[in-house]
Amino acid sequence: MSLMMQLLILVLLPVALLLPPGSQAGEIIGGREAKPHSRPYMAYLKIQRKGKTYICGGFLVAENFVLTAAHCNGDEISVMLGAHNIREQEQSQQKISVCHRIPHPQYNKETTNNDIMLLQLAKRAKLNRWVDTIALPRASEKVEAGAMCSVAGWGGTSTDCELTPARLQEVDVVVMPDATCARNPNGPYRDYNTSTMMCVGDPKTGKDSWKGDSGGPLVCGKTAQGIVSWGPPTPPGVYTKVSTFIPWIWETMRRLQP
Repeated sequence: MSLMMQLLILVLLPVALLLPPGSQAGEIIGGREAKPHSRPYMAYLKIQRKGKTYICGGFLVAENFVLTAAHCNGDEISVMLGAHNIREQEQSQQKISVCHRIPHPQYNKETTNNDIMLLQLAKRAKLNRWVDTIALPRASEKVEAGAMCSVAGWGGTSTDCELTPARLQEVDVVVMPDATCARNPNGPYRDYNTSTMMCVGDPKTGKDSWKGDSGGPLVCGKTAQGIVSWGPPTPPGVYTKVSTFIPWIWETMRRLQP
């Protein structure tokens, strides 16, 4: 396995969970179960790719659009909204298929730059107390280092055990200065790009909190400021900086609105 492949370990979590020991998919470690339906924007993505099933997170930004990571792309994607326990059929759940997958045109698989994708839903979600949108930042809005944010997902909760939780997990994480990721040009962060990425998670806390589910939102205040993207096995992790892509997001949604 090349070094590059080892670094891009926020790969999708195969539902079959045939991950080799030591490989990591996006996951929440050192967190807690979220209060049911306290994050009504959370989306659970099931991705079919070359006959295998993977999972990712995502978040509802309009009645018929979900934002996620471009590396969560596949041949077919279905979205579940309003879920807390994904192994139960909750009355709050809405399952909707995706009719358009729009990864960012400059997404780079090698460097994971521009790791963002819009999914247009085949029908509008019914907004209610279980399913709702989350606010996006203003274009180029900055999140200061030291800000406390949170990330949530249904990824695994331990690096030793490959079971994934049925219920949504969440963890609090701190935004680090770009320099924490960018200062070592030859290390695991050599593809870190300050204009499109955020460096999140204090290496001292012991919470491997960068491992939210790939594609899930980094929520600061009430705004989705980041998207779980990639990173080495210990924090900080790298998140797509949503504010950089606001013009592209709005333009793409406008273009596709019937």
